[in-house]
Amino acid sequence: MPHLRFLGICLFSLLIFSCAKDPGQEKAEYVLRFGHLANEQNIWHKAALKFAEEVEQRSGGRMIVKVYPNEQLGKEMDMITGILGEVMDIMITAESLENWSLPYAILCATPYAIRDSEHLHKVAGGEIGQEIAKHIIEVAGLKPIAYFERGARNLTTNVPVRHPDDLKGLIIRVPNVSLYVSTWSALGAKPTPMAFSEVFTALQQSTIHGQENPFALIRNAGLYEVQKYVNLTEHVKGWAYVVMGNKQFEKLPEDLQQVIMESAQIMQEYEHQLYLEQEELDAQFLKDKGMEFIEVDKGAFEQLARKAVQESFTKGQIELYERIQELR
Repeated sequence: MPHLRFLGICLFSLLIFSCAKDPGQEKAEYVLRFGHLANEQNIWHKAALKFAEEVEQRSGGRMIVKVYPNEQLGKEMDMITGILGEVMDIMITAESLENWSLPYAILCATPYAIRDSEHLHKVAGGEIGQEIAKHIIEVAGLKPIAYFERGARNLTTNVPVRHPDDLKGLIIRVPNVSLYVSTWSALGAKPTPMAFSEVFTALQQSTIHGQENPFALIRNAGLYEVQKYVNLTEHVKGWAYVVMGNKQFEKLPEDLQQVIMESAQIMQEYEHQLYLEQEELDAQFLKDKGMEFIEVDKGAFEQLARKAVQESFTKGQIELYERIQELR
């Protein structure tokens, strides 16, 4: 396994350094590479560009950030490997952190754990969020510098799904996260992990029958061209982390560490404002493109999902999950 990781880092390094150099790169003392999976229209990308702008301005050009959208630096797991191998620096990630022995990271995207936006910010921006962030640093060497609220994940299909019984026989793409696999299995579907970049073609070819994502990613990936229904399961209200390699962060002078954290806070606030505006626009856009929004029996979905979560979690995860539920 270690030799495969080493090979991945070597290939990743070739990809990074094959990119054309920006003239400004020559003058900067530090060049940080920031990758993510969304396209240039997504608010994540706009927020990343805002961060890059703030970093350059606040550091007086001593530090610049190069932003790479559309999985240009690899798929999500590749980018985590790249950060740990110190060939890139920053990325946006969430539940995929579970694959790096981060049992508490999955709580930022647990089905039916978060009630609403207010509850989310009390969790992510409060004591529990600080505990999770500390754990991510200690276990994975990734330092959360900001978090982005994510739109509720909803199921899209070409047949209406109103109750878990309607999922029987449907192959549903999920992220490469064991909790999602077990949850959708418990709901009656046939979940299959798949990179997001492969989803459109798989839906087009009917290799899979549906997928679940927030409105923004459904829109930006053009899934309205190959899916008819948005089934309002709202099964996950969560957040994504912007993480930086902790080693890379600690190598920076203290004044530039402060620049990173101040710029990240501005990015977080900027992204949240964009999110609030975009959520309504994206829903209307999908309706205008002909997608039909289906109300579901959320109670039935929640009951089965909660049972799957409880069976999948460790004692420590269950305790933290209950603390999240109790937070008012």
